Amino acid sequence: MVNMSYESFDLPVLLKMDSLHTRRCAEKKPALTVDEYYGKLTAFLQLAPDVSRALVNFEKREADRDDRRCLDQMIDVLEEFACEAFVLESHAILSAYENEGNWRLAATRARQMKEDFDVFCKQLTDAKSRTNGVEAVLPDGAGDPNVDYGSMTLQETIKRMDEAKTTGKPVILAVDDSPAILQSVWAILNDTYQVLVLAKPTGIEDVLRKQKPDLFLLDYLMPEINGFELVPIIRGFEEHAETPIIFLTSDGSVDNVTSALALGALDFIVKPFLPDILREKIAKHIVVKS
Repeated sequence: MVNMSYESFDLPVLLKMDSLHTRRCAEKKPALTVDEYYGKLTAFLQLAPDVSRALVNFEKREADRDDRRCLDQMIDVLEEFACEAFVLESHAILSAYENEGNWRLAATRARQMKEDFDVFCKQLTDAKSRTNGVEAVLPDGAGDPNVDYGSMTLQETIKRMDEAKTTGKPVILAVDDSPAILQSVWAILNDTYQVLVLAKPTGIEDVLRKQKPDLFLLDYLMPEINGFELVPIIRGFEEHAETPIIFLTSDGSVDNVTSALALGALDFIVKPFLPDILREKIAKHIVVKS
């Protein structure tokens, strides 16, 4: 585990960043855990503004010992990420700068690198998770909510994500602020469906930009935003205009049921629920997309 405060990131987004080489980093030894990888990314982002300023100084031919040290530090960090392009370019800048006759070359390379470096840093910043990372939504439905994905190796987590994408199972997104309920839903349905669990409902839009569930299970009462308020957010995504929604509620009163159905929900399940009831309700309403 990393002994520092670190950001969480959306691992599927990181995997799509061509310059980051997350898969290659996952294969390095010793193996990194997800938490350790996120810790290193956080440390890099903390260093990035200093690196950007140092590149400006190299471009202006005003770099000093601190700027050279900053670039050396960045090289050490990026070598751990297998970001060869930036590493090689940094070495070229430092080598040219050490030779006064090549300062113009160093300045040109620094200007070119800064443009790519700033884009890279923005992509990495945009990849920060707003749903508490793997603690809130399993990475592409990769496994059991009882698993601490932060302490799992990066390589194993990516492997589970890849396997989840090839299951062909219908996808269910369960949104509930109770870890016990999410664990129960996952345990009951996982054999038949690919189950995504979300403990922080305010992050549902981020999830829906990456996932296309075939059915939603929404808790009614949650502290930040309730299940009823999630419905228009879900329906705001064109592909989910008619996706089945089932409410989970501890209050099966006529008023609640009527309100749920009026919002467009197809059904409701009163908590605590029996496994067979949950399976029957899901099987009745789920529509598998072609």
